[in-house]
Amino acid sequence: MLNNILNFPISPSEFKLNINQPTAIYDMATHLRAIMNEAALSQQDLVILCIGTDRSTGDSLGPLTGSKLRSFNSYPHIYGTLDDPIHATNLHDNIQSIQTNFSHPFIIAVDACLGRLESVGCVSLGRGSLKPGAAVKKDLPAVGDAYVSGIVNVSGFMEHLVLQSTRLSLVMKMADTIAHAVSYGLRTYTH
Repeated sequence: MLNNILNFPISPSEFKLNINQPTAIYDMATHLRAIMNEAALSQQDLVILCIGTDRSTGDSLGPLTGSKLRSFNSYPHIYGTLDDPIHATNLHDNIQSIQTNFSHPFIIAVDACLGRLESVGCVSLGRGSLKPGAAVKKDLPAVGDAYVSGIVNVSGFMEHLVLQSTRLSLVMKMADTIAHAVSYGLRTYTH
């Protein structure tokens, strides 16, 4: 589910990088490890929640990332894949299910977003929640204790069409980068 449009300055607690940087996976994994260690220190169960739909190229970042994570990682708490996507119609139910199944979950939400032209291809991550669907004017609950947000295309005009015309190549590359970084972070995560 496409989250809020990233047209605001980056806060000090947020880390932003372009996926074409040679050290993108390593840099992202380093920052994710710090966030995951926060969950481990507070004895929380870590849950990766990948939001989006496979019916829109631009909004498929979450389920692609979730599927990739599942394919090369045995970590059990990954929600949102191509086979079982988490999107506008089932987001609320999935959040409730996570809250029921885990006594005190620490949720890292992964979602696509729209932003400025110069930010397309960048990933932002940090502490706090994201608001899925805000870019396409959907009123969905904010989710996450931390987030990974990939800027897949430009905001500002006809967002639904922009999502449909987003290049799959970019979304796949972003999903690969995010999935590898999360996977590396999970390898060092101990609860």
